[in-house]
Amino acid sequence: MGFFSGLGAEQYDRQYSDRELLKRIADNFSPQRKRIISISALVTIVALISASTPIIISRSLEALETTPTMEATLLIGGGVFMIGVLNWGINWIRRAITARAIGDVVLALRTQAFGAAADHDLSFYDKFSSGRIVSRITSDTKDFGQLVTIATDVTAQVIQASILSVVLFRIEWKMTMLVLLYLPIIFFITAGFRKLARKVTRNGMRAMAEVNATIKETVSGISVAKNFRQEMSIFNTFDTANQESYRVNLRRGFVLALVFPTLNALGGIAAAVMVYVGGWSVVRGGVTAAAWFLFILSLNHFLFPIMNLSAFWAQIQQGLSAAERVYALIDADPNVLQEDDEEVKQLKGQVRFEKVDFHYIPTEAILSRFNLLIPPGENLALVGHTGAGKSSIAKLIARFYEFQSGKITLDGRDIRSFDLTSYRRQLGIVSQVPFLFSGTVAENIRYARPNATEAEMLKMANKIGDGEWLETLPNGFDSEVGERGARLSMGQRQLVALMRVLIQNPAIFILDEATASIDPFTEWQIQQALNLILENTTSILIAHRLSTIKSADRILVIEDGGIIEEGNHDHLLTQNGHYAELYNTYFRHQSLSYVEKQGEVIRDK
Repeated sequence: MGFFSGLGAEQYDRQYSDRELLKRIADNFSPQRKRIISISALVTIVALISASTPIIISRSLEALETTPTMEATLLIGGGVFMIGVLNWGINWIRRAITARAIGDVVLALRTQAFGAAADHDLSFYDKFSSGRIVSRITSDTKDFGQLVTIATDVTAQVIQASILSVVLFRIEWKMTMLVLLYLPIIFFITAGFRKLARKVTRNGMRAMAEVNATIKETVSGISVAKNFRQEMSIFNTFDTANQESYRVNLRRGFVLALVFPTLNALGGIAAAVMVYVGGWSVVRGGVTAAAWFLFILSLNHFLFPIMNLSAFWAQIQQGLSAAERVYALIDADPNVLQEDDEEVKQLKGQVRFEKVDFHYIPTEAILSRFNLLIPPGENLALVGHTGAGKSSIAKLIARFYEFQSGKITLDGRDIRSFDLTSYRRQLGIVSQVPFLFSGTVAENIRYARPNATEAEMLKMANKIGDGEWLETLPNGFDSEVGERGARLSMGQRQLVALMRVLIQNPAIFILDEATASIDPFTEWQIQQALNLILENTTSILIAHRLSTIKSADRILVIEDGGIIEEGNHDHLLTQNGHYAELYNTYFRHQSLSYVEKQGEVIRDK
C-alpha cells in the first residue's frame, strides 16, 4: 500500500496551472484595488527603508572615523532607532490594511464556495463526503488567505533586493556580478522542490479533509454508536484517519523543512566566497576596507530576501493548492441541468412523466420508459417494496436528480425550463426522517416562510388535535428542538415538519412517510395535519401507514420501476393481486378490524 493511498482526488477536482490560478486570484482581489495600491506603496517604502539601512550604517561609521564624538554617536544611534520605529509603524499599517483586504476576499470566496456547495444537487452529496466539502470551505479558504500575506512579504523583499542590487553594483560591480551568477544555482535547487511541494501539500490537505469527514460522520452517528456500545470502534476509525493524516503531514513537513536549511547553507557558501574575494581585493587595493564592509553588510540584506523568495515558494504552493481545491468545488459541473429559468408563479399541480428513464448507476436502471399522469389536486399514494422506485419518482419531481431521457412536465411546461428557486417554492417536502434545525419550534416552522406570524401558526396548530400537541411542548412554540430535533419525539418532529409545510401552502406536496411506530393518538394528529395539507395540493405520498394509504384518491403499486397495479384501496384489495399481498404483509395489522379481532382472540383465551 502506497504512502498516499486513500488520498485520491475527488472526481470534480481539476488541475489548474499557476497562471490560471494567479489570474483567478487577481479577479478575486479586483474589488480591493484601492487597498492593493496602498499596500504596494507601503511595501515600496518599507523596502526602501530596509535597503537604506546598511548604507546609513556604513556612512555613519565612516563619519565616526573623522569625528569620533559622543554627540555624533548618539545622533547615529538615534537615527538608526528612528528608522527602526518608522519601519515598524509602516509595517503595522501595511499588515492592518492587508488583513482587512484578505479578510474581505476570504469572506467573499468562502461565501461563493458555500453557495456553490448549497446549489449542488443531492447526487453530488451521494458521491462526495460532506466533511471533505466542509474542509474546502473552511480550512482551504484560510490557507488561501495566508497565501496573499506571504505574497505581500515576498513583494517587499523583491523590491528590497532590487534596490540593494543597485547599491552593490555601485560599490563593486565585479563582486556583484559574481553574486548574480550564483543566484541561478539557488533558484535551480529551490525549483526542484516545486513539484514535490505541491504534491505533498495537496495530499496533506486531502488527509486533513479525511479527518474532518470522519469526525463529522462519527459525531453525527454518536447515538447509534452508544446504543451498540461502539465508542471504541468510532475512536479507532478516527484514530486511523488521524494517524494517516499525521504520517502524510509529517512527510510534508520534512519536505518543506529542507528548504530553509538548504538555502542557509547556500547563503553561507556565498558569504564565504564573497569574504575571500573581497578580502583579496582589499589586499590588492581594488576596493577600500569600508566599501568591502558595506558590500558584505549589503550582501546579507540582499541574499536574505532572495532566499526567502525561494523558501516561500513551498508556502506559496500550499496557498495555490488550497485555491485549486476551493475553485474546483466552485467550478464543479452540476448534474441537474435547467434549459431555461422561467419564473414560476402559481402551479395548478398537474404532473406528467413521459417515457422517463432514470438511474443512479448507469448499469442499474430505476425507471425505464416510465409514464404517469397526476391530475391537479389528486392525492396519490405510492406503495411497493424497498428499491421499487417510489422515492426516485418524488426526487425527480423535486429536481433533486437528473433523469437521463424522456420528459417531465408541470402544468404542461417542461420541468427543465423552470427557475429552480421559484419552482421549489411551490413544493412542500417532508422526508422519511424529518430534519429539524437547532433552534425553536417556531423558527423551524417559519423556515420556508420567515414572515409567518405567531397568530397564523397558532391557528393552524389548533386545527391539529385542538392544539394539544403544542401543549405537550415545555415552552410551546419557543421550545428548543435540539440538534436535528433530538429533544422532540419522532411524532412531534413529524408534526413540526408538517406545520412547516402547512404554513408554506405549497402547490405540490411530497411525503416520504416515516416508518417509526408512534402511539395511536399522535398518529391521529399527524393524519389531521396531513388532511389539512391534502385539501389544497397535488400530493405524492410514499406511504407506510394504512391511514395515509386509505385516504389517497389513487394508489400506485410500484415494482422494478414500473406501475403494476393502480386504483383505490378497496378496489385493489378485491383484485387480490400484489397490493393485497402487501396489505396482508405490512398494513393489515394496522387496521381497526384486525386489532379488534386480536382483542377477541386474547379474551377467548
